[in-house]
Amino acid sequence: MMSTPCQLRFTQKGSDRIAQIYRHLDGHPESILLDLDHLQDLLDATGTQRDAGYAAAQFLLIDKLWRIRQTFASQDDLQEGYPSSITEILVIESWQEISQTPPYLLGHSVENPASGIHGDEEYLYEIELPPRQPCDKPSGWRVKISEHRGLPSRDETEPQQSFEAADWQFDGLLSEALAEVYQQ
Repeated sequence: MMSTPCQLRFTQKGSDRIAQIYRHLDGHPESILLDLDHLQDLLDATGTQRDAGYAAAQFLLIDKLWRIRQTFASQDDLQEGYPSSITEILVIESWQEISQTPPYLLGHSVENPASGIHGDEEYLYEIELPPRQPCDKPSGWRVKISEHRGLPSRDETEPQQSFEAADWQFDGLLSEALAEVYQQ
């Protein structure tokens, strides 16, 4: 896992609602695009795609579940006494002797879109969900990707305008972004 901070902004075509997430680790396209693809597949298969805020919340849930799993997988042979169930994870005393701060509690935040970005991000992502009713057939998500070189400097723009001022190196369907990243 690498410290590659990013911001993900979820929007929905035809709506002014925005949900924004900061992710401190693994923000490079090879990781984010696979996570988004998995999320889109999951929401399509279950018919649970709703709006931008809902998709962002599901992204956080899935990402946190993966982080919990990674925490246990990396500790299996190193230390005894790690919680063995979700119930134990939620009991503070089960962690206190091992770690003051369990790693899965770090690394994410829900951001106020009006506040913009922190300034340490390597990537920005804008994910646009198509408008959809529960019975509609799934259709592809659009994604924009801006690498660090495409982000506006703090001297050029205010942090809250970073998504609007970004130089997007990719703008297209999620499936096309995956094909481009893994074609290299």
